Amino acid sequence: MSPPKSVVVTGASRGIGHAIARRFLAEGWRVITCARAPVPPECRIDPNWASHIVADLANPDSAEDFVAQANAVLNGDPLRALINNAGISPKTPYRERLGVLNGSIDGWKDVFELNFYAPLRLARGFASALHRGKGCIVNITSIAGHYVHPFAGSAYSTSKAALSGLTREMAAEMAQLGVRVNAVAPGEIRTEMISAEYEALVPRIPLERMGTTADVAGTVFQLCSDDFAYVTGSEIFVTGGQHLY
Repeated sequence: MSPPKSVVVTGASRGIGHAIARRFLAEGWRVITCARAPVPPECRIDPNWASHIVADLANPDSAEDFVAQANAVLNGDPLRALINNAGISPKTPYRERLGVLNGSIDGWKDVFELNFYAPLRLARGFASALHRGKGCIVNITSIAGHYVHPFAGSAYSTSKAALSGLTREMAAEMAQLGVRVNAVAPGEIRTEMISAEYEALVPRIPLERMGTTADVAGTVFQLCSDDFAYVTGSEIFVTGGQHLY
């Protein structure tokens, strides 16, 4: 009997990452996740949630350890999908978003370590398993990586722009392994982390609502399906049309 389809999802303890993990579970995939926090206990009831590994991917040593543990869980089985979702958008001590003129340069380095370098490290670390599975990578970017966003902050926005560029380069290089690489760029998605100030952006959204985590999770899942077997190097905007303006 062939092994179940396996997916690795980062930043899966809450929000978009959690919804992505739950969608793959609902479709019968074996799910391996990581986050800095544990997942809710009720999530572990599903036997297909194979492993949740507590890791801080902003720390290179922790990221390397996560890759080793996840590959051990796979135990030689192919990996069909890697979802690079973990990310941060920090604020300065004065509660401002980290920008060009405020906050420390070291803070910028921390943002890029998680939002940009961690996806690169994981792509390398799981390349062999993805090659065996003729799998795919989906990087979670952002509408803020393409347009100046009033609340995102320059450090976050430029790290996501860099991840969009990395997606393109990954797609070109990893095609020789039979691995597809795409990105999903969410717009305003309603999660427990979103603040009231984002409501002011709804009039700018043609569909006149914020997105849901299920909207993003469904797009990510479909990109990993056979229906998208000839799609690589693309970035899909899940923004309700906000990116049109």
